Amino acid sequence: MRSPIEDLMTKEIENFFHAQLDEHELVLQKTKLKLEKDFVKLVNICVKSVEKKKKIIFFGNGGSAADSQHLATELSVRFSKNRKAIAALSLVTDTSTITAIANDFGFKYLFSRQIEAVGEKGDVAIGISTSGKSINVIEGLKSAKKKNLKCIIFTGKKFQRFKKFCDCVISIPAKNTSRIQEMHITIGQMLCNAIEFKLNLAPLVNEEIK
Repeated sequence: MRSPIEDLMTKEIENFFHAQLDEHELVLQKTKLKLEKDFVKLVNICVKSVEKKKKIIFFGNGGSAADSQHLATELSVRFSKNRKAIAALSLVTDTSTITAIANDFGFKYLFSRQIEAVGEKGDVAIGISTSGKSINVIEGLKSAKKKNLKCIIFTGKKFQRFKKFCDCVISIPAKNTSRIQEMHITIGQMLCNAIEFKLNLAPLVNEEIK
């Protein structure tokens, strides 16, 4: 038999469960209202680049680094079905390069140095910064802009520092880091499927609403 304290704690967790999902739904609805045109622009930029035999480059820190690897893999390997590979890479996977840059130049240049090495005119650079303040992501996109890459930022409400050198801003209308990250991976996976579709490599996937 549970004690009154255990019952209270259980009730708090149950309330937390519903509150978190309610918050997720609220941010989802705000995102649907705000980002439709920006998403279409994002897809078109990426498709035009791939059609020109260019690549999509992802980068970010922490959870955003994980998203970078995830999305690059979805494109280069497969998303909804087996199909032709799409050129994409993440700048967070090579530990030798990452540690050398951090040690020799500083963490600030973690992504800009790699873009200097592998970025080509016409590529797409997609930086991911939940806070909107990641200096190495800012420097990476600045470097990409100098090399005439198309520049995109996935961020939260704070996007002002990116606006002047980004071709497309995916700004999630939320404060909670978790909710922003949830929308980033959702939009990112939608991007992968939309690219496949526009390249005539796979259908759009809407299995749960059929």
